[in-house]
Amino acid sequence: MEHVKVQYAKTHLSALLALVERGQEVIISRGSTPVAKLVPFEQHRERELGFVDYTVPSEFFDALPEGELQAWERQG
Repeated sequence: MEHVKVQYAKTHLSALLALVERGQEVIISRGSTPVAKLVPFEQHRERELGFVDYTVPSEFFDALPEGELQAWERQG
């Protein structure tokens, strides 16, 4: 883990980012007090759709009963 002061971080940001890209962490301190940590960014993978084992029953596509259909139309 690399420890640097704020002024060094300001003037050498590209080099510090290169370290982070290689997997290192960089602590930035103001005086002797740590104030920030540069860490590699974790890319989130897209989740595959269909991760739940569920199928829609065929009745889902049946027409609504007239009373229920009217209730939905009144709410809109």
